[in-house]
Amino acid sequence: MNKGDEKTIDMDIVDEKVVKLEEVKDEKIDGKFKAGLDIDTANLLCAREADNGVIIKAQRDAFIDIERNDFTKKMLEKMNVQYIIRDNTYYIIGEDSFELANVLNRSTRRPMKNGFISSDEVDAIPIIKILIESVLGGKAKENELVYYSVPANPIDSELNVTYHKGMMKSILESLGYRCKTLIEGHAVVFAEMENSGYSGIGISFGAGMVNLSVSYRGIPAIEFSVARGGDWIDINSANALGKEVSRMTSIKEGGMDINTPKNSDEIAISLYYQELLRYILKNIKKKFEKAKDLPHFKNPVPIVCAGGTSLVGGFIDAFNKVHESMKFPIDISEIRLAGEPLNSVAKGCLISSLMDE
Repeated sequence: MNKGDEKTIDMDIVDEKVVKLEEVKDEKIDGKFKAGLDIDTANLLCAREADNGVIIKAQRDAFIDIERNDFTKKMLEKMNVQYIIRDNTYYIIGEDSFELANVLNRSTRRPMKNGFISSDEVDAIPIIKILIESVLGGKAKENELVYYSVPANPIDSELNVTYHKGMMKSILESLGYRCKTLIEGHAVVFAEMENSGYSGIGISFGAGMVNLSVSYRGIPAIEFSVARGGDWIDINSANALGKEVSRMTSIKEGGMDINTPKNSDEIAISLYYQELLRYILKNIKKKFEKAKDLPHFKNPVPIVCAGGTSLVGGFIDAFNKVHESMKFPIDISEIRLAGEPLNSVAKGCLISSLMDE
């Protein structure tokens, strides 16, 4: 790292350096630091409790590589972006990479894929370690506790969570944290279902996967995932129109309504959203019908949807339309969005950490 340069880090010595980002661990409750960490394919979010409420810090889970030269260095410094140096390449990470990808008409690279650490990216582990360290505000200073989200094993894929779960544990422990896991869908239940006695169905619509938990009084009865998510929409709509994936992601996140698309880009995104919802709800219904341990609720229970993929305009209306065409074996009282859909999983993990003595 060049003297005085706080935006660069050499990945070959990542364990000896810290990305200089805004510190978030400036307040502790009862002298203890506890946090919830949502490790999603598209975003990393950390939730922690301070005297003035819950603080959320986020990083987009992405990076982009650019050839290393004097002109590029000056451009990056002028843009005030954080970057990593390795050999003859600059790696721009986080939100900066997404914005730069749109400017350069390129797609970002991801250390995560389909809900798990990407096997396609040789630099996945050092990159995600840097991103995790940044949202947590650095290495642990004491015996600090982090609950982190993990996906449930998918019902439509042979992928399993074992390697991903173990590597995230290793990364957090290498930063000095004590850590425990929480299934992503169950985190939604903790964050959003206090009024229903933590009984209901929490669904996290992430970029790589959709995770679901059926909970009775806070106890998970069924947990599983479906190996499609927001990335599936972006990739397929981009392929259909011959455009960059990052462009379709930007349109999807730019305020469109999937029930009233206004141009060919939005039409493609809308069509794939509808297909994703049909696919997911069909698989959920099939899983429910085959489940031997499905709880019998005395009263109808809510479905709460969270995650970045649920943020698009008209999502709940589209979800309801597909749900109405199917007969679930569980009576549903309402279908609604989480109060803060993007932050819900991180908050649920935080709640678990606060309950942990």
